[in-house]
Amino acid sequence: MLKRTPLYDAHVKLGAKIVEFGGFEMPVQYSSIIEEHKWVRSKAGLFDVSHMGEIEITGPRALEFVSYITSNDPAKLEDFQVQYSALLTEKGTFVDDILVYRLPDRFLLVVNASNTDKDFDWIIAHKFADGVEVKNLSDEYAELALQGPISEQVLQRITDIDLSKMGYYHSGYGKVLGKDALISRTGYTGEDGFEIYLDPPDVEEVFWKLLDMEEVKPAGLGARDTLRLEMGYCLYGNDIDETTNALEAGLKWIVAFDKPDFIGKKALLEIKERGITRRRVGFETERRGAVPRHGQRILDDNGNEIGHVTSGTFSPSLKKGIGMGYVAKGHWKRGTEINIEIRNRLEKAVIVKMPFYKEGTVKK
Repeated sequence: MLKRTPLYDAHVKLGAKIVEFGGFEMPVQYSSIIEEHKWVRSKAGLFDVSHMGEIEITGPRALEFVSYITSNDPAKLEDFQVQYSALLTEKGTFVDDILVYRLPDRFLLVVNASNTDKDFDWIIAHKFADGVEVKNLSDEYAELALQGPISEQVLQRITDIDLSKMGYYHSGYGKVLGKDALISRTGYTGEDGFEIYLDPPDVEEVFWKLLDMEEVKPAGLGARDTLRLEMGYCLYGNDIDETTNALEAGLKWIVAFDKPDFIGKKALLEIKERGITRRRVGFETERRGAVPRHGQRILDDNGNEIGHVTSGTFSPSLKKGIGMGYVAKGHWKRGTEINIEIRNRLEKAVIVKMPFYKEGTVKK
C-alpha cells in the first residue's frame, strides 16, 4: 500500500496531479512543470519532501561508524555542517546517495525515500557490536524544501534563525512559526534555498503560511527533476545505483581515499588503478524537438552502441533537450558528437560540460 505524507490532503486541495514515487503518493505538478520550474529559478518554489528518510546514529563510536559506512569524511564536519556522501557496496557501487548532518549529539543521515528501509537494513547489517545506536526516525520528520533566489528573505519572515549567517551546507535549530525546526541551507535545484525539518503535526501550518506569500508557489516532482537535471545532479535509480561505481559516475569528489577505511575503498582503489571503462557525461541535442529519455541508446557515427541515457528532459531554462548517460572510453571528451536513438530516429547530440544551467544562485 502506498504511503502518504502529512501534506497529502493539502496537495489534493491545491489540485495537484498525484503519482506514485518512492512508495508514496506525491504531487508531480500543480500548474505545469515548466511554470513551476521557472518560478523556482526566479522566485521561490515550495516542495514537499517529507517522503525522504531520516536515520539517526548516536553513541561514543558514532563518528567512527559513520566514517566507515559512508564514502566522504564526516570527521571534516563541524557541528551543524552537512555533507553530500554515499553508502557504497563492497564493489564501490551505490547503495544510496545521502546527506550527512553532523549535529552536536548525533549524526542524521537523510536518504532517498525508495531506499529508506533498504538503507536502514544495510546500516544495521554493518553496525559495530558496541558504541553505536541506529534508529529509523523517518516517521518522526516532515520536510519542506524552499528553493529559489529569494528563499532567504521569504523564510526569514517566519523564523528566528538569522539565515544571513547560515553558510551553504550548514544547518541550525530554531523556530519556524514558533515551531521547533532543523533548517539547513541545502537543496537539489542549483538555487539558493533551505530544507526545513519539522514534526509532522506542524508541517501543514508552515506549508500554508509560506504559500500565503505571493512570492512562493508550490512545486512538484516534475520541476524538481528538470531543475536537478539542469545542474547535472544524479538521481538514484536513474544515474546511479548498485551497478554504477562512484568513479565512473564522476563522484570521486565525495570519496575520501585518505580515510583509513570505508566500505568499497578497496574496490575503488583497484578501479582507480586500472582506470574506468565508461563515464557519466552530459549532452545537449541538436534539434529542439529531440528530447532524450531514460533508457535510450547512445551510438557513434558508425552505428555502434557506446552507451545509454540515464536521465533526459527538455530544459525549460535552455529551451533544448539535455541529458546524462554513460558512454564507453574514447567517447566522453567534451565536444564529441554522439547520436541518441529517440523514437527509432538517430538524433545528433554533443557532449558538454555540466552543469547545463550556469546561472544558479547557490551561495557557496
